[in-house]
Amino acid sequence: MSDDPYTVLGVAKDASDAEIKKAYRRIAKDCHPDLKPGDAEAEAKFKAAAAAYDLLKDPEKRAQYDRGEIDASGQERPQQHYYRDYAEAAGNPYRGRAADPDDMSDIFAEFMRGRANYGQRSQGFHAPGHNRSYSLQISFLDAVFGASQKLTLPDGDRIEVKIPAGITDGQTIRLRGKGDPGFGDGPAGDALVTVTVAPHPVFERQGDDIHITLPITIDEAVLGGKVPAPTIDGGVNVSVPPGTSCGKTLRLRGKGVKKRGSSDRGDQLIELTVAMPDQIDDDLKAFMETWRDTHRYDPRKGMPS
Repeated sequence: MSDDPYTVLGVAKDASDAEIKKAYRRIAKDCHPDLKPGDAEAEAKFKAAAAAYDLLKDPEKRAQYDRGEIDASGQERPQQHYYRDYAEAAGNPYRGRAADPDDMSDIFAEFMRGRANYGQRSQGFHAPGHNRSYSLQISFLDAVFGASQKLTLPDGDRIEVKIPAGITDGQTIRLRGKGDPGFGDGPAGDALVTVTVAPHPVFERQGDDIHITLPITIDEAVLGGKVPAPTIDGGVNVSVPPGTSCGKTLRLRGKGVKKRGSSDRGDQLIELTVAMPDQIDDDLKAFMETWRDTHRYDPRKGMPS
């Protein structure tokens, strides 16, 4: 991603974490591919916002970006990174010395002069290749069940990233040896893939549990009955008890996310909310007026006035 993440999210550079999160969720809600299937422009905007949020939600990455140490895709500036790797390498006489990037420039120049002047002597320099950081956006259900996705590297190569079931937003997957080549006989660096999980329009993850809000009608709330409800495994029918109030929560055991290191799964929590009809017709109005006259009750009894 080459665009400034603050511009992508439409926030100021001194925006708070809450403002950044709110801006991202607003774009995600408006442009999510599940809500606008086939809309390439909306999908591109959503992906750009996800990448921008992935960078800015991490305090360390945000500070590095603000200092100009990494670009908008999270990549370190190549020249600065090379100097840093040489400074930290075994055998470097300047190792352990506190230095800024300008000092590193001088050290690197001296190292190159040493290679020219001492020939064979310089061939003993070995150091690991530096790591490369990438961002990968995945769907909510891919995070829940696991998946494999292809990641395109800057040089055009594509590598497969295996996403473990139950991965959470912001976790990093390490791909050994997929970073930059080492110096001399040093090993290659790693690819560090930070995962961004796209929000789902219905499901919300709470630890290993899945939470949804399910609307029910007035008659379903009063009389109870079986009503359809979505789960990450597909639709099911749930039993609504008679006399259900808004906020009552039903629990479906084992319908959540697979727990790490176990075959067990979390639960699905279904919070019920009573949805009024779009229009109150005369029959319903007359019935409720009559019912109120003979069955009046106070649900706020005991609350301070």
